[in-house]
Amino acid sequence: MSVALDRQIRPIYDALDTGSNKSAIVACNKLLKKHPKNALVQALKALALVRSQKVEEALALCDEVLESKPTDDSTLNAMMHVLRGLGRHKDMVTMYEAAYKKQPGNEELGCQTFFANVRASHWKSAQQIASKMYKQFQEERYLYWSVISSVLQAKDPNTPPEMRNVLYKLALRLITSAPNPSSVHSDRFHLHLTILRELSEYGEALSLLDTPAGQNICETNLACNEIRRDLMRLKGSLEEEGKRAGQRILEKNDRNWLEFLSVVDGTFSLLTRNGTGELSDEVKEQCISKVSDTLALFTKISTQDGRKDRSGLLGLLELESRSRKHGVSTDPARMLTLMKQYFELFGDKACCYEDLKPYLALEGEDLASWTETLKAVPASLSSIEATRRVINSHKLLRYNLSASELTVDAECSRADIYMKQYREGLFLGKDLPVTELQPVDDLAILAGTAFVNIWKMNEDIKYLTKAAVLLEFALTNSKQAFQMRLMLIRIYRLLGAPTAALEHYRQLRIKQVQNDTLSHFILSRCSTFSLAASGDLTFSSECLEASQIYISNSQETNDFVIRAFTAEKYSQIPQFIIFEDWLENSLQRDITKLEYLRMRIAHEAISSEIIDLELIELKFIFDRLHHDNRDFEILPSYQPRNAEDFNTQTLLFGKSEGHGWVWSFLKSYIKAFSQASDLDDVVEEKLLVGDRPQVSDAAKRASLKERLAKREKEELAELTPDELSLISFSDALATWLEPFHDHVRPPASVVLAEAAKQTELKTGMPLRGVDITPPNGHAKKEEDTPPITEAPETIEQFFNSMKNRFEDAMKEPTSPIGALHVATLIQEAFLLFVIETLRFKAASVVKIHKLGNLVAKFKPIRAVAVTVLKDIAASLESLSAQEGTSDKRREFVDMCGLESSEIDHDFIMNIAKKVTDSRKKVEEGVAKGMLKLCSSYEQ
Repeated sequence: MSVALDRQIRPIYDALDTGSNKSAIVACNKLLKKHPKNALVQALKALALVRSQKVEEALALCDEVLESKPTDDSTLNAMMHVLRGLGRHKDMVTMYEAAYKKQPGNEELGCQTFFANVRASHWKSAQQIASKMYKQFQEERYLYWSVISSVLQAKDPNTPPEMRNVLYKLALRLITSAPNPSSVHSDRFHLHLTILRELSEYGEALSLLDTPAGQNICETNLACNEIRRDLMRLKGSLEEEGKRAGQRILEKNDRNWLEFLSVVDGTFSLLTRNGTGELSDEVKEQCISKVSDTLALFTKISTQDGRKDRSGLLGLLELESRSRKHGVSTDPARMLTLMKQYFELFGDKACCYEDLKPYLALEGEDLASWTETLKAVPASLSSIEATRRVINSHKLLRYNLSASELTVDAECSRADIYMKQYREGLFLGKDLPVTELQPVDDLAILAGTAFVNIWKMNEDIKYLTKAAVLLEFALTNSKQAFQMRLMLIRIYRLLGAPTAALEHYRQLRIKQVQNDTLSHFILSRCSTFSLAASGDLTFSSECLEASQIYISNSQETNDFVIRAFTAEKYSQIPQFIIFEDWLENSLQRDITKLEYLRMRIAHEAISSEIIDLELIELKFIFDRLHHDNRDFEILPSYQPRNAEDFNTQTLLFGKSEGHGWVWSFLKSYIKAFSQASDLDDVVEEKLLVGDRPQVSDAAKRASLKERLAKREKEELAELTPDELSLISFSDALATWLEPFHDHVRPPASVVLAEAAKQTELKTGMPLRGVDITPPNGHAKKEEDTPPITEAPETIEQFFNSMKNRFEDAMKEPTSPIGALHVATLIQEAFLLFVIETLRFKAASVVKIHKLGNLVAKFKPIRAVAVTVLKDIAASLESLSAQEGTSDKRREFVDMCGLESSEIDHDFIMNIAKKVTDSRKKVEEGVAKGMLKLCSSYEQ
């Protein structure tokens, strides 16, 4: 490149760096007039187009650059960003491999070719390139790149099982041929141990660990120490590992809990080897002797540490718990004695309840004695330590409440005690900064938990309002109490106040991967509260914002993997790959996608373009094997062991969306969109922009049509009864109309020719690999119109039967969520009907294919649907008018009944206004949206 040209290109880089994509495109166009075939300028323009979302134009330029087979670093680097933006990792691999073949002595180009294969998960090619580079440049890290590539290929789910052992043996042969031992680098050593573990070469692995270098690495590297423990377990050397752990505990004062668990595992190693068979007297005696030794060790540690460390006492509790499980406990009173001892020493620690929870399932006299001990705790709130002890006693007592003790009156009394002590203890945190939590926060959470439990018992909504008011008050004193906000999100959704819930969700300020683990709190079945049809895109925007993490994952996690290769962090590489896979195939990602889709079709005019785009994405989702990364444990639950936990109690409609819910709705929408679309597999393959994602085993075994037809009981069990009615309606509609869609749909060649023509009109460049001239006749062979049949009874009766269901829901004396749920599902059924019948709106299509009688059968169904939706909209408008009155707010205040010197009337009234305004907004908005949809699709 000339110096002058280089000077002219530099402003383009500056524009791209500052996000001025339009300026970059203008500058590129000027240069391309002088240098029309300059690959670098073309690549930079393609990059600016990709970042401007002008994909069709970028594709044409991208293909032109790829055809020139560039070799210079600048062009390759620009094209790498272009291809990553388009999701064309396979083309990136091809581009770098072609460049590397032209310059086999270019080490940097070799590395980039290796990384391109890594990004595309082409582990076999990556291994071959790394091996070639090691032979050529004699750089030892390339040998280890080859080794880890073989390991990753073996772990790839698409690798045949019989090949995995071969790949591990290849990796071992390579690692043992290295000029230096693996122990010179901790991550290389970890990789070596991993391979030996996979090959079950435990003896050889432990020999490496016994060397001075191996011991030194395990002392300083947690990952290697973890794999060492795993190897000892797999070899069956639990007793030996237990002795080693015991020595570390005694001699080095190691208080790592994993060491204590190793000692306990070693204590019961004889029973582990014995399996599930009956224990002989000799084995029992030996085990009892080992238990006695471990008991002495942990007792000594516990006495020595006192209040300084909990490990010794927790070790004693775990030892006694397993002794009882295996029937080798020698002292029936020991568990209770240890629990009392633990509570005496650590009852003033915040972790006390979580530590003791695994051992709390007491019965009979033990339970009575334990309960007596807890009830004897002084109700003193004079200090933070005393307050924590009181809180822990409440939690521990609550866990073991019997069914007879769980009455409405008893729970109300407990809630009163929790609230009273909460108010009394607030003085402890009066001088704390606003960023700190109040010491008595858990008392407010306990009270809220009790109120929700009462609501589950008698379905009286006033107890939900009590919980909401109390937790709101607690948040005024402890603004950072995120657990209270999570509880309020759940409670407000149950009260039918979505904007109040959203307000707390936004104040959590969740970031990055938390969007995957926590967004379910607000986005679960959020289409029930969506006002998208009336133009309010609040929840649609939340879906898009929560989905940014998945875009970042696809763009950034690959870079983490590359950096790990560069820094030789081999223990981290598989973890990054797993992380990327779990995010890429996240269940919550696709729940959010479905909720967004359900809102999108209510907001945007339904067209073939939307149908085609959504169909391709939904089919990709359907091929995934999902991972559920949602965090439910973060929600506090202090409900008794005989009751449902707080998470289960506060699920909207009592159901959690899981894999079955996703499959059920995916099948309905894919069926509807497939029938309404002109895309078949041939067309889709030609027009697909990025690489097709890997498919699950189920997708390989059966055709899409076969998988869509199956409805498993386990899947349908995750639906509410009303959702099940919608699914039945959509199935019946798809089955009825399928022959007519197949008859009318144009052949692939015609669709492709039209797509190519449109692309050329937009970009001025032809679509690669597609003939713009349609075949003779422009249509497929004439076939007889399928016989016109009556609409199934399920379709004809659906709207009226669901209207009756809506009227029943309106009479329920709880909150409006039941009625909203039914109303939005009726609206969704109407939109599915619009999608399925969209193809038959064109008079020319109906006339050519003689489908007049079929279209005539749509009219009464559409008329009934519109009438039902208008009636429901009128009912919701009437309901919303009531919500906005002062009488409704006073009713909320009277129902709450928590007015006191701390929680005054104005405070409760503000919450009442927030709840009633939120209800009014959602009911009014859903009603307006329904009327708008009726107006749009009435004909």
